[in-house]
Amino acid sequence: MGDFTPHQRKIIDRYYTHRDTIMVTRLQELASELYLADTPTKQDRLWKRVRTALTNLKVAPTVIEHVVTQRDPALLAKHIQDLLQRGDSR
Repeated sequence: MGDFTPHQRKIIDRYYTHRDTIMVTRLQELASELYLADTPTKQDRLWKRVRTALTNLKVAPTVIEHVVTQRDPALLAKHIQDLLQRGDSR
């Protein structure tokens, strides 16, 4: 990485400090978009993004595979709820 100003460094640090919250929010948005997705192509794209977000949250690979292969937005929403509860207990 290049040289950053102190201001830029603070922004970068805050991003990584709140990365889990950002990823959970992104998953919530993706779940909503999956309910509204009307084409298989759009659904495929959204499920790839779900996989990436779950990986960034360090969810167990078996859980990621289960959620993505089922392709059920309700199942994804349940796992998001579990992530939120787990985050509250930290």
